[in-house]
Amino acid sequence: MSVEAVSSINQVTVYVRLLGEGTEVFRPSPAVALGEGVFRLIQPGDYDPEDEEWEFVPDSLVKTAPRQGTSGTYLVATSLAQ
Repeated sequence: MSVEAVSSINQVTVYVRLLGEGTEVFRPSPAVALGEGVFRLIQPGDYDPEDEEWEFVPDSLVKTAPRQGTSGTYLVATSLAQ
Protein backbone atom coordinates (compact mmCIF):
# COMPACT_ATOMS: atom_id res chain seq x y z
CA MET A 1 0.00 0.00 0.00
CA SER A 2 1.37 3.45 -0.91
CA VAL A 3 2.14 6.24 1.57
CA GLU A 4 -0.63 8.31 -0.02
CA ALA A 5 -3.17 5.54 0.59
CA VAL A 6 -2.11 5.12 4.21
CA SER A 7 -2.28 8.89 4.74
CA SER A 8 -5.77 9.16 3.28
CA ILE A 9 -6.97 6.28 5.49
CA ASN A 10 -5.60 8.01 8.60
CA GLN A 11 -6.71 11.55 7.68
CA VAL A 12 -9.04 13.35 10.08
CA THR A 13 -10.03 16.92 10.85
CA VAL A 14 -8.41 18.60 13.85
CA TYR A 15 -9.51 22.06 14.99
CA VAL A 16 -6.77 24.59 15.77
CA ARG A 17 -7.33 27.65 17.95
CA LEU A 18 -6.81 31.00 16.23
CA LEU A 19 -4.95 33.58 18.31
CA GLY A 20 -5.69 37.30 18.48
CA GLU A 21 -9.33 36.98 17.40
CA GLY A 22 -10.94 38.57 20.48
CA THR A 23 -13.13 35.50 21.02
CA GLU A 24 -12.49 31.76 20.97
CA VAL A 25 -12.27 30.70 17.32
CA PHE A 26 -11.12 27.40 15.84
CA ARG A 27 -10.04 26.58 12.29
CA PRO A 28 -10.52 23.08 10.86
CA SER A 29 -7.32 21.56 9.51
CA PRO A 30 -6.75 18.24 7.81
CA ALA A 31 -4.45 16.04 9.85
CA VAL A 32 -2.93 12.59 9.68
CA ALA A 33 -3.19 10.27 12.66
CA LEU A 34 0.29 8.94 13.45
CA GLY A 35 -0.70 6.76 16.40
CA GLU A 36 -0.60 7.09 20.16
CA GLY A 37 -2.80 10.19 20.02
CA VAL A 38 -0.40 12.18 17.83
CA PHE A 39 -1.54 14.00 14.68
CA ARG A 40 0.41 15.90 12.01
CA LEU A 41 -1.43 19.03 10.86
CA ILE A 42 -1.60 19.37 7.08
CA GLN A 43 -1.58 22.80 5.48
CA PRO A 44 -4.98 23.54 3.91
CA GLY A 45 -4.95 25.14 0.47
CA ASP A 46 -6.33 28.43 1.82
CA TYR A 47 -3.87 28.74 4.75
CA ASP A 48 -2.62 32.33 5.04
CA PRO A 49 -0.34 33.08 8.02
CA GLU A 50 -0.71 36.80 7.26
CA ASP A 51 -4.49 36.54 7.80
CA GLU A 52 -4.75 34.02 10.68
CA GLU A 53 -2.42 33.22 13.56
CA TRP A 54 -2.75 29.53 14.37
CA GLU A 55 -1.83 28.26 17.85
CA PHE A 56 -0.10 25.32 16.10
CA VAL A 57 1.09 25.87 12.52
CA PRO A 58 0.71 23.36 9.69
CA ASP A 59 3.16 20.44 9.82
CA SER A 60 3.17 20.55 13.66
CA LEU A 61 2.81 17.31 15.58
CA VAL A 62 0.00 17.81 18.09
CA LYS A 63 -1.93 16.04 20.82
CA THR A 64 -5.70 16.51 20.83
CA ALA A 65 -8.68 16.39 23.16
CA PRO A 66 -12.31 15.75 22.26
CA ARG A 67 -14.69 18.69 22.56
CA GLN A 68 -18.47 18.58 22.44
CA GLY A 69 -20.18 21.00 20.05
CA THR A 70 -23.72 21.51 18.84
CA SER A 71 -23.13 19.16 15.90
CA GLY A 72 -21.23 16.48 17.82
CA THR A 73 -17.78 15.73 19.16
CA TYR A 74 -14.67 17.01 17.41
CA LEU A 75 -10.90 16.98 18.05
CA VAL A 76 -9.10 20.13 19.20
CA ALA A 77 -5.30 20.50 19.12
CA THR A 78 -4.22 21.09 22.73
CA SER A 79 -0.41 20.81 22.79
CA LEU A 80 2.64 19.98 20.73
CA ALA A 81 3.55 16.31 20.79
CA GLN A 82 6.97 15.44 22.17
